[in-house]
Amino acid sequence: MNGREATLPPVREAVMAASVNFTYPHDGDGVTSPVTMSFAVEGMEVRPAGDMTPDTGHFCLLLDYGPVPQGEIVPAIDRVWHLSDGQTSVSLPLPPGRHTLTLQFDNGAHVSYGPQMSKSIGVQVWA
Repeated sequence: MNGREATLPPVREAVMAASVNFTYPHDGDGVTSPVTMSFAVEGMEVRPAGDMTPDTGHFCLLLDYGPVPQGEIVPAIDRVWHLSDGQTSVSLPLPPGRHTLTLQFDNGAHVSYGPQMSKSIGVQVWA
């Protein structure tokens, strides 16, 4: 290290039985834009970004991207939405067509818990 690299807080292994899931929509659904989505986590607790309590985190939604490897920061790009306030639902305008939605759970510093704490589904978005 040259002293300029950021030191990321360590990411604990996700609780063995922990998982995330879309409660809506479901894999294969046809939806209209804006798309209202809702999410759930089991074995961990949803907290706002910045809260570094062990076994907690927040959701990120990735459009045609992901999952993010464990220990990497979930990127802040135009097809990734950080639900930093601890939201468990969101309504977003999505472009028409077939898309993969990936739900990613990450810690308070936006560091991914990895593929084991993600879920991907395919949807058809209608205008």
